[in-house]
Amino acid sequence: MKQFPTSQRLNNLPKQFFASLVKKVGKYIDQGYDVINLGQGNPDQATPEHIVKKMQEAAANPANHKYSPFQGHRYLKQAAADYYQSEYNVKIDPEKEVAILFGGKAGLVEIPQCLLNPGDTILVPDPGYPDYLSGVELAQAEMVIMPLREQNNFLPDYNEIPAELIKKAKLMFLNYPNNPTGAIATKEFFEKTVKLASQHDICVVHDFAYGALGFDGNQAISFLQTKGAKEVGVEIYTLSKTYNMAGWRVGFAVGNSSVISAIELLQDHLYCSLFGGIQEAAAEALTGPQDCVRELNKLYERRRNVLITGLRSLGWNVTAPKGSFFAWLKVPEGLTSTEFADILLDKAHIAVAPGVAFGELGEGYVRVGLLTSEDRLNEVVRRISKLGIFKS
Repeated sequence: MKQFPTSQRLNNLPKQFFASLVKKVGKYIDQGYDVINLGQGNPDQATPEHIVKKMQEAAANPANHKYSPFQGHRYLKQAAADYYQSEYNVKIDPEKEVAILFGGKAGLVEIPQCLLNPGDTILVPDPGYPDYLSGVELAQAEMVIMPLREQNNFLPDYNEIPAELIKKAKLMFLNYPNNPTGAIATKEFFEKTVKLASQHDICVVHDFAYGALGFDGNQAISFLQTKGAKEVGVEIYTLSKTYNMAGWRVGFAVGNSSVISAIELLQDHLYCSLFGGIQEAAAEALTGPQDCVRELNKLYERRRNVLITGLRSLGWNVTAPKGSFFAWLKVPEGLTSTEFADILLDKAHIAVAPGVAFGELGEGYVRVGLLTSEDRLNEVVRRISKLGIFKS
């Protein structure tokens, strides 16, 4: 069969690390090994029952069997606005300040294409969510790294970025609670960000995927709670983590109306909007009872405590995450993140993500998902103890 060459733009896309991780883990599973996969960010709990019920009802409604409005149903935009009002006391105009997304990832990849021309500069955290790079490449933009260092609580230090690069920047990605580090943002940091963005006409895109997951009694801060934030940026929210709806592919962007308009214009050319049944279920999730969210947060906190306490008992000096459902753990001295991840998979049949998959500054760490039961996390500790790497 004739093989047609792919475009240069497609060839330039970054390698999808997690696709290769799935294949690597699959080989061990095919060989009959009991692999505990903590390498991906796929929620292990079911979508709450009341949301599923709404979807079942909506799927039977013939009105939802037709095309939805291109830019989504108004009731879902209103639900997003109501959610931000109730959770963060942020007023959102559902007509002009909400864009419905095919999952948060779609918005993150689309925005650089909406706002940047080839050669424009974008500020990207390192370590950070790998798919930020996909949007950068599709926009043919120039990327400038914002280092996230442990000594600064994994918040970028804007003074560390050369002034001439900040002046050139048109877009900035942030993400708190953070993937992969589990760090959270402070009010003061977001205030600095708004000030910087205002001074240099930078659009801030805050990836708030883990916004519902804050530990030790701390609710994560929305970027839009900061005075002036809507003037300089948008926030991307997904229902994937908050409501265990990863496979449903639904989220939204809220904030600056010009950015929202640009997203909707691009999506008008790409999609015919989400299935109406999913939109009804998403609205039910956002406006219905939130007990399920609070219980989910408690579940992840218990799992975090089991894992961190267990690993510390081995003599492994690890830091507990403050949010998200990931732990960011330093690897033993003398090993790279990839070498340590390979040892865990080969010798203990535990899959983790090497930190270098999230950027050069991720070297020296592995990312571990809290996405299995407490019993299985105890088993992780037991298997690692048998490796004899750490001395308690």
